[in-house]
Amino acid sequence: MENPRFIVVEGPIGVGKSTLARRLAETFDSELLLEGADENPFLERFYQNPKQAALPTQLFFLMQRVRQMNELRQGDMFSPVRVSDFLMDKDRLFAQLTLDDDELQLYDQVYQSTTVDTLVPDLVIYLQAPIDVLLTRIAKRGIGYERQIDSSYLQRLSDAYTGFFYHYSDAPLLIVNASEIDLVNNQSDYQMLLEHIALVRSGRHYLNPMPVAL
Repeated sequence: MENPRFIVVEGPIGVGKSTLARRLAETFDSELLLEGADENPFLERFYQNPKQAALPTQLFFLMQRVRQMNELRQGDMFSPVRVSDFLMDKDRLFAQLTLDDDELQLYDQVYQSTTVDTLVPDLVIYLQAPIDVLLTRIAKRGIGYERQIDSSYLQRLSDAYTGFFYHYSDAPLLIVNASEIDLVNNQSDYQMLLEHIALVRSGRHYLNPMPVAL
């Protein structure tokens, strides 16, 4: 079956969305858009002092994502598949978590004026995993500023993602329980995901593999 032309992989910090997006881009030999967290000069300051650095951190990410979407729109429209590890619509999710009321009002003004023609994906893959799994994966990848992420922040973020995607209906949605599978190093797990991708054309779908008993 024909693959979706624009695939977005989403989920909370540590769930593996960027790694999966890279593998999908390799599989489909496609253009890849990744969140440039390492390009944000305010991010480390945010994890050290969230209240003080939240607004510039959020605005930098917003403008970065808007630029990437514009570049994607102006790129090769005949590219068979494009893969991204961020959904433009979720940007406000982080803003609601980190900004106070006045900051959020300012952010909303910028957001509404810059995201008028956002591209809608043909498929969104939403990866889920428990908080302890996320913390383990964050620790394993060893990014310095991420060591300051605590379980309470991750829980609020994970809950926000759950609420966001509970109401999401702009594109076909595949919700994947990523806690018991390895979509990067296990070929059978990855092949199972590809088979689901080929079948999803509308609505909401679930991939919830159970661990194999030894």
